[in-house]
Amino acid sequence: MPTTKKESFYFGLMMCFGMALFMTSYNLWTNGLLGTISLEGLLIQFILVYIIAFVLESFLVGPIAKKLAFALPFDKSKKVLVILSMAFFMVSGMVLCMSLYGLGTAYYFHSIDGQAILASYFTFVGKNFIVAFPLQLFIVGPIVRYLFTRFVKEKRSAESFR
Repeated sequence: MPTTKKESFYFGLMMCFGMALFMTSYNLWTNGLLGTISLEGLLIQFILVYIIAFVLESFLVGPIAKKLAFALPFDKSKKVLVILSMAFFMVSGMVLCMSLYGLGTAYYFHSIDGQAILASYFTFVGKNFIVAFPLQLFIVGPIVRYLFTRFVKEKRSAESFR
């Protein structure tokens, strides 16, 4: 989809926004924190998750996921296979990283008192992957690709004709 660094930046911002919005809501809900945090706290939580996710996606997980996805032996001209492999590696990497953030948040708000940290982490990873992968494939990914093509790519095409 993105072909330039600028387009990659916009695409990353859009994808992180959608995934951070849904996954923050999901994690707060599953950990019983939605009713305990103020609206201001929720907003701060979302902004923190968004920034952390974007930095991770841009500088760590994204480059590694791209290398892994394109190292697989499949026909790269088949767009659906590229999307599936990128989604799998991106979601896997982001879930592993962002579950650490979720673990820290749950620990701070005392929602994992008395539980082993490592067991809690792997529980978070499992719960997050089960939701994040279909969310990426069927909801956020298609919406972001549509909006990106419609507004970012279309705008760039219109500018090149001037």
